[in-house]
Amino acid sequence: MSETRDAVKQRHKFLVVVDDTPECKIALRFASMRARGTGGSVTLLRVIEPNEFKQWSGVEELIRKEARQAAEELLAKLAEKVHRKTKLMPETVVREGKKRDVVINLVKEDRAIRILVLGAAPGQDGPGPLVEHLAGQMSGNFPIPITVVPGTLTDSDIDDLT
Repeated sequence: MSETRDAVKQRHKFLVVVDDTPECKIALRFASMRARGTGGSVTLLRVIEPNEFKQWSGVEELIRKEARQAAEELLAKLAEKVHRKTKLMPETVVREGKKRDVVINLVKEDRAIRILVLGAAPGQDGPGPLVEHLAGQMSGNFPIPITVVPGTLTDSDIDDLT
């Protein structure tokens, strides 16, 4: 049984890695508008990095639970914003681990993710470690296209591009 073109498009996901940077919000807007325009969807990924605190397992577990709860609340807020703007309801994913490893594993696991959208920090310090690693060092071997969105774009700029 073959799938229709619409069914394949519906599975077409834009993956956005959510962090606390201003450029993340720009990447999210870009991905959301592109998904709306192409009939795709958006997946929001929040990665909880490994904790340095290893003294007491009970305290470590509490820190992990609080981090997960905060991640889920943030993703829910962002998903609602995307829904209000685009009428799309993003999928949300919370994972633990090193950010670049989690991104690579999720892309390999979810074949519907077709484009990774990253925001690049403006300024002299470089675009950010994830952009440097995935769009730089790994770009020739990454299994899907990577869109790097300049952190200086305005909402109007993004609307013009999408």
